[in-house]
Amino acid sequence: MPHIRPSRDADLPAITAIYAHHVLHGTGTFETEPPTEADMAARRADVLGKGLPYLVAEQDGQVLGFAYCNWFKPRPAYRFSAEDSIYVADAARGLGIGRQLLDALCSAAEAAGVRKLLAVIGDSANTGSTGVHRAAGFTHIGVMRSVGWKFGAWRDVVLMEKPLGAADTTSPE
Repeated sequence: MPHIRPSRDADLPAITAIYAHHVLHGTGTFETEPPTEADMAARRADVLGKGLPYLVAEQDGQVLGFAYCNWFKPRPAYRFSAEDSIYVADAARGLGIGRQLLDALCSAAEAAGVRKLLAVIGDSANTGSTGVHRAAGFTHIGVMRSVGWKFGAWRDVVLMEKPLGAADTTSPE
């Protein structure tokens, strides 16, 4: 069974490779050119610099997936709402690693003060991502139709949400 842990600098080659596969072959991300390892390092540093979690699933010394969250929008009023991102190595799909990562991410995000976790899922046909989010307690809140163009077709974005901790029942400050 994979171990979920905070990411380390040494994980960046595997994180970059996993993400590159999704960029080149999937519609879960709307990026069309894989970012470099330096780009991924900067993105990770940005997340960690905000006090937010960036996790990996590791088994037998191999990174099988990663997950992180970042502020939903940069304006101060959004500082308690974060968007999750989860990517699993192609060879490890269907093994429950995405769900393990998402559950751990929800706990870590709540510990970091996040009150609402949002899923902004590329492609309404991405049933794996919508399914794992639903299983983790996210609810469907909408679809933005045909907002991305990838692989010669228009792609939707599915929006889901999950309240964390006290959510909106108390003041966060």
